[in-house]
Amino acid sequence: MLAQSTPMLSFNFSSRLKLRSVINVRAPRSGLMIAGALTCFLSLPVCAQQSESAATPVVVQPGAPGQPTRTLPPETRATLPPRSQKDVEFMQGMIMHHAQAVEMTALIESHTDNKDVRLLGARISQSQSDEMKFMKRWLEARGETVKPSMPEMPGMDMPGHDMAGHHMLMPGMLSQKQMDALKKAKGAEFDHLFLTGMIQHHNGALIMVKDLFDTAGAGQDAELFNFATDVDSGQRAEIKIMQTLLGEKPVEEKR
Repeated sequence: MLAQSTPMLSFNFSSRLKLRSVINVRAPRSGLMIAGALTCFLSLPVCAQQSESAATPVVVQPGAPGQPTRTLPPETRATLPPRSQKDVEFMQGMIMHHAQAVEMTALIESHTDNKDVRLLGARISQSQSDEMKFMKRWLEARGETVKPSMPEMPGMDMPGHDMAGHHMLMPGMLSQKQMDALKKAKGAEFDHLFLTGMIQHHNGALIMVKDLFDTAGAGQDAELFNFATDVDSGQRAEIKIMQTLLGEKPVEEKR
């Protein structure tokens, strides 16, 4: 009896080993499949939420100090702050004003070897060229022309000219006679005419800024306000530099 039952026992034992090994091999694989499926299932809400948020951007309006923020409708569009006509005229006039300063600095290379004047001229040329680009963008973003519009009258067909056809100058701008003298001068004479002329020019810009802020309702636009205050502080600093180059004391230090 024992001899006959031994093969059966060994068969059952080996079959169980095979079955157990198959189960052991398949179990990790099925576990990975289940884990992967579970991960995909759990990530579905996150993916849906991400695609939904990408499709519908959230517009948040910061609240006043101490007040909560407010979520605005998705169709909300940004609007430019209100401006006055004086703001537009200031920008248009300052573009013309800056253009003459850049024209003056363009003469430096061929008219003087003074290193201090050359460095100052490069600074003025770069800063005012960049500011002209900003002012043009500011006007274009608001649907305004770069040049001021003039009424249709005889002798006024070109912006920047008066009824007699003479060029209208912004405060501090050099006359045609002054520009001609600057173009003819060389060396030390040029340096003197350039520095005195640019001081006059910068003082005119300060007058334009003051006139802007003295006008009721003007200068409230944040970009324009920052720009105008930068022009004021920057040109005051350059005036002091030019006064030093001329051997003069800054105006504030005179008694």
